[in-house]
Amino acid sequence: MTPLPALRATALVTLAPLLLAAAGIMHPAHLTAATAGHWIALHIALLPVFPFLVLGLVLPLRGRSFRGIDGVLALLAWAGSLCYSAYYAGLDAVAGISAGVVVDHGVHGAAGRLFATGDELGRAGAYGLTLAVLATSTLLWRRHGARVLPGAVVLLAACWSFRDSHIFWPRGVLTMLGFALGSALLAVASSASEADRTATEVEMPANP
Repeated sequence: MTPLPALRATALVTLAPLLLAAAGIMHPAHLTAATAGHWIALHIALLPVFPFLVLGLVLPLRGRSFRGIDGVLALLAWAGSLCYSAYYAGLDAVAGISAGVVVDHGVHGAAGRLFATGDELGRAGAYGLTLAVLATSTLLWRRHGARVLPGAVVLLAACWSFRDSHIFWPRGVLTMLGFALGSALLAVASSASEADRTATEVEMPANP
């Protein structure tokens, strides 16, 4: 299967984190009766966006068959991505939509517990995402060499920040920009390596 061109792959993997960074700039700093409506609407709008944060991790694995250690790493990458998508959606539903609704309706005392539950779900999702980054990066390193390491390092730093930054300005926005940069570096490195490999395979028959 021919890899996606680097420019196209970069656009695909950076779209979600850039959208989340933009949303983070508009995200209310605090949930109050005055901001509850905005809080609810923003989290509803972002529900389908957050899962695509893993696109930069699963796209390089698309259409490939892995065996042995690479197969285990690919399985861990998909499992971590699924864990992130499920549990981070829980954070948005609980600490985003549900907390916003109770505050908007003047229900006192419930928002704090919802935030606590949402934080636990969010951390579980962030740990799943970290597992996916480690697994994908290791697999790509085995396949493409050290050229994937800059993207892997940036993504791991973004995962560490993501545990408690969400997309709040300023750290959360910088975290999303980190995901965009790391995903782009990984996509470019993988595409360049595949292009080099394809060129080598084309040239080999011409050699005596």
